[in-house]
Amino acid sequence: MSGGNADDFAARRADARKTAATRLKSHLDAGDGQGWFEDVYKSAAGDPARVMWADLEPHPGLAEWIGRSGNLYEGRALDVGCGLGDNAEALGQLGYEVTAFDLSPTAIEWARQRFAGSPVSYVAADLFNAPKEWARAFDFIHETYTLQALMPGTGLRQKAEKCLAGFLKPGGRLLVIARSRPEGEVPGGPPWPLARSELDGFVEAGLKLMNFQEFVLHEDDDIPHYRVEYVRPQ
Repeated sequence: MSGGNADDFAARRADARKTAATRLKSHLDAGDGQGWFEDVYKSAAGDPARVMWADLEPHPGLAEWIGRSGNLYEGRALDVGCGLGDNAEALGQLGYEVTAFDLSPTAIEWARQRFAGSPVSYVAADLFNAPKEWARAFDFIHETYTLQALMPGTGLRQKAEKCLAGFLKPGGRLLVIARSRPEGEVPGGPPWPLARSELDGFVEAGLKLMNFQEFVLHEDDDIPHYRVEYVRPQ
């Protein structure tokens, strides 16, 4: 987290987490699980501490990957579930022409205000009803935590993997970062950590696994993660 008093930020975030599960249950009971995301951003009323996943800096797993790459890249990139825009801006600094989208219109407007004048194109869009012109359109796709925000057992994760794979050009690459869990372990959430087998949908959708890493993110606890790269064969 960057900016503001850290203790005060943490206190406001803890308060927001107390109400998150109740808000989510209300949306699920109404058959509108995805509407929860817009609710979170809108009810935050401009306070990023009340958006539980917004740390106002690129995700550490992405930042480490960028640091290792050490190169500038060209072409079109898609940032999935961009939230307040920090990951998208980091990809833009690599040299990509970035389109960043989120289901929440409030999040998109917030990102545009935070990064006024940025070349990143921020778009409100639904992954499952994306613009047709995104098909096979991107050289690089970045996804962190979007899959694990989808409730297990609903089929939405498999559907999301097929959609994301369909956005890649031949030769294009996909980077996925997610919290992980052992096979067979019942996940608690949200977010719901992923078992490795839950990523198989990308290969089934025609992508080739390039690199699979397990790493630990040091926050309040040691949190196991996956960082996985795929490519669409030429």
